[in-house]
Amino acid sequence: MTFQRARTEEQREIRRRAILDMASAMLDEMPVAAVTLNELSRRVGLAKPNVLRYFESREAVLLELLDRFLQEWLTELADELAAGVDENLPMAERAAAVAEILSRSLSGRVVMCDLFGAQGSVLEHNVSVDVVARYKRASLDRLTSMTALIQKYLPELGENATLFSLQTMVMAGALSAYSTPPPSLQAAYQAEPDLARFHLELNDYLKLALTATLLGVLPRR
Repeated sequence: MTFQRARTEEQREIRRRAILDMASAMLDEMPVAAVTLNELSRRVGLAKPNVLRYFESREAVLLELLDRFLQEWLTELADELAAGVDENLPMAERAAAVAEILSRSLSGRVVMCDLFGAQGSVLEHNVSVDVVARYKRASLDRLTSMTALIQKYLPELGENATLFSLQTMVMAGALSAYSTPPPSLQAAYQAEPDLARFHLELNDYLKLALTATLLGVLPRR
């Protein structure tokens, strides 16, 4: 991929989208830690200084990409909840259905979960105050949207719907690290099957964690 110099705002936006799209494609091939600005620049067909005109760092690229993924996921989640949760069911059955849909939906978006897991320890470092503040403002919007979705099907949660929504993403990010072991660890699991208990299937363990969390925050009556 090669580009002519971007001279208009539309051309600059096309350039930004191309960088984000290439970063997304790289994450389909490699873990977050392996995505470097040098390789991203090479693949997108720009010199590294030119990429830095659009994003101040690798982390800035990945934060914006994470926000894109979250927006896309929340749009799909709304449809999945509408199709899979009967609002007339008793509270416990609705809670079980919500936990099932959330775990299945998130486990199908491993890259997003990996990025969320890296957010606090990696992605929010090496970025300016302006960039991280902009991302956090966007994150508040996503959290508000997710909270509204959860409250629609579990109004009994009340204000705890916000806490549950935040905990859902934190748990998805944390558990994703254990669901995709590196090749050396996979080999160790094969050589010593007893060690494989540390390999957590994201869908199964996330469903268990979300169900337990809901049971903890839902009212007893």
